[in-house]
Amino acid sequence: MEAKIKAFMDEVISRNGHEPEFIQAVQEVAETVIPYIAKHEIYNGKNILLRMVEPERLISFRVAWVDDNGDIHVNRGYRIQMNSAIGPYKGGLRFHPSVNASILKFLAFEQVFKNSLTTLPMGGGKGGSDFDPKGKSDDEVMRFCHAFMTELCRHIGPNTDVPAGDIGVGAREIGFLFGMYKKIRNEFTGVLTGKGLSWGGSKIRPEATGYGTVYFAQNMLKTRGEDIKDKDVVISGSGNVAQFAAEKVLQLGGKVLTLSDSGGYIYDADGIDEEKLAYVMDLKNNKRGRISEYVDKYPKATFHKGGSPWEVKCHIALPCATQNELDGNDAKALLENGCVCVAEGANMPSTPEAIHAFHEAKILFAPGKASNAGGVATSGLEMSQNSLRISWTREEVDERLKGIMKDIHDSCTAFGTEEDGYCNYVKGANIAGFVKVADAMLAQGVI
Repeated sequence: MEAKIKAFMDEVISRNGHEPEFIQAVQEVAETVIPYIAKHEIYNGKNILLRMVEPERLISFRVAWVDDNGDIHVNRGYRIQMNSAIGPYKGGLRFHPSVNASILKFLAFEQVFKNSLTTLPMGGGKGGSDFDPKGKSDDEVMRFCHAFMTELCRHIGPNTDVPAGDIGVGAREIGFLFGMYKKIRNEFTGVLTGKGLSWGGSKIRPEATGYGTVYFAQNMLKTRGEDIKDKDVVISGSGNVAQFAAEKVLQLGGKVLTLSDSGGYIYDADGIDEEKLAYVMDLKNNKRGRISEYVDKYPKATFHKGGSPWEVKCHIALPCATQNELDGNDAKALLENGCVCVAEGANMPSTPEAIHAFHEAKILFAPGKASNAGGVATSGLEMSQNSLRISWTREEVDERLKGIMKDIHDSCTAFGTEEDGYCNYVKGANIAGFVKVADAMLAQGVI
């Protein structure tokens, strides 16, 4: 079996050797899915996985825009349309200087499995630009978004490709993007999700990824007769996902000890309660401040410059910042400090060494394609509401989100539970996501 996996990866690397993030994502899937394929004759010889790792379409385009001083800037825009076997492409747009084809291909590949796990009819895609909205005026962001959509609009549509937000793309950016799409196409359709509530958005969409991550962790803990109540929780990041993961932990009776950004992390031994979290939300969302400013407001807390929240003693860890933020040494520190559950809120935040350590210790570990699927699940619900021209209540959407996260958890346990009773959620998520897409691809022939 190792020879089969190696032969497959050698072919992938020969085509994508300059894309480390993408190769890492494919390697994780290959190690669990190829043994499953070998045991099921229906998939043998069909090269399904090889077809899945090749994007159906990779679009790259120039984005020229004018800043407030009248100077012209040029950025690169992308849309990776990875797989549409079970529905229109669906996945976020990311505006960040780190954006390149490798990162977007890994995100699009993960999105295929994530969307499949939600049970909603959505294919996988991802896109974005190396444009950095930080430090830009609203007018500059608007001009960039309008220029970006002028090209992107010819590749998307409600039955073709439905982008959403991601890092650097929030409600402001979605509004600007939607406005230009509507003007060019002369139609009001649900071509973007994450819209404002007054013009087609879904309730709890901003909260959904963070809430869903915590709901998934709660389902994992239940398998061992535990829950989040009275548990110490460390969270990385302080953006949208981290904020709402913290909010849901507090609602379920847990204690949040940390939040972080690229400068370091804050540790509050008394816990980050609702009042303190509201301050963080205002600091990060409205004032564009740094998490270090938290200790000015709450001096009992400490700021650890350049440090990692994974060195803090906890029961539950929620990595909600970015890819590969939690390495093997971090995993060792978490395990030594009594961590029993890790649920990924970000995309691929744990390195292979960290994941291996978690599995060796047989703690509860959820990969992002399963535990952070709440965001895209609620985007799917937004698409349904747009198609039906209705709006569900906050409670209705939240209940549907809870149900979807439980269904994802149950699918993972169905395919990931091993002979000794331990559930390998990585294996379960990969196989469950693969089966639905693979069956659809087989039914549609070689296309």
